[in-house]
Amino acid sequence: MTRPAQTRTSVAMKEGSIKPASDWRRWTERLPIARDRPMLGSLAMIAIVALAWAARTIADPLLPPGFPYVTFFPAVIVASFLFGVRLGSVSAILCGLLAWYFFIPPHHSFVLTRATGFALAFYLFVVATDLSLVHWMQTANRQLARERERSESLAVTRELLFRELQHRVSNNLQVAAGLLSMQKRRLADADARAALDEASGRLALVGRISRQLYDPSGSAQPLLPFLSVLCRDVVDASGRDDLTLTMQGDDRLLLQPDAAVPTALVVAEAVANAIEHGFAGERSGRIVVSVKGDEEDGLAVTIDDDGHGLAENFDENQSISLGLQIATSLARGHGGGFALERRGGTRATLTLPPHLLENS
Repeated sequence: MTRPAQTRTSVAMKEGSIKPASDWRRWTERLPIARDRPMLGSLAMIAIVALAWAARTIADPLLPPGFPYVTFFPAVIVASFLFGVRLGSVSAILCGLLAWYFFIPPHHSFVLTRATGFALAFYLFVVATDLSLVHWMQTANRQLARERERSESLAVTRELLFRELQHRVSNNLQVAAGLLSMQKRRLADADARAALDEASGRLALVGRISRQLYDPSGSAQPLLPFLSVLCRDVVDASGRDDLTLTMQGDDRLLLQPDAAVPTALVVAEAVANAIEHGFAGERSGRIVVSVKGDEEDGLAVTIDDDGHGLAENFDENQSISLGLQIATSLARGHGGGFALERRGGTRATLTLPPHLLENS
């Protein structure tokens, strides 16, 4: 069943893919408050007006003549900001009447003189401007809130579709690997069975890599942690518990997503080759994978083992090994190289150019 957008958004926020808005922005998006409780909003507005009137009465002996609205302007702004333009307009009327009656000569009357008319006209102009600005601000804020929610919903939908696509691609590769394994059982030729077995394993490996490596945002993932999981899977899949795997290097090193899958395939191929050939005959030992990279020399991944080592007459240019050909082809396809050399055991080295690295 498809989850509603609100639920999907909540899940995505819990997973850290979408960051929640700040508390202040969330609060301002709910303005005006008490829209569903008009009585409460009206009482609060009246309290703000009364407070402004009391403050103006207390300050009256301290103020020079000509400041009848000094506390009422803020009251209108606060009331309209908190409770909307409708209650803000009511507060403006109440404040205007209180100022006219108590603080505009002649006091305690609603006599309209020329001076009073100018004062009231000035008051109306100012509060009308304030109410218009508050109304515009709250309208724009609500529109921005709707657009943000729509963007968050689209981002969650995109992420869910991406994960579903990755899941289906990985599953299809696993199915293809399974079909090859089934087909292998019908073949009597040992070489053909071995070829299908290798093809099945590589398809399954590509499926695991594609599921783990890519991020919906398209950003690069740290290479060393991923290779650690991948190499451990290769060792575990071999069924060997007498081999020690060591990973070393900078775990903040990033590689462009397009080059990450070929790199992972080459490293997995080198580790599998070390297990198959370097430690044949139940020989125990150690495999060390080192990852180094910088902006000048590019990326270098070395896979060292202390196994049997290469044959004395080994020539990688003349080798018919499919795994070696695949590794070399993938490395060269990205402007790099792959080489094997005898170093006590065997050292496999993958190099890639600097432009494939990303800053952490």
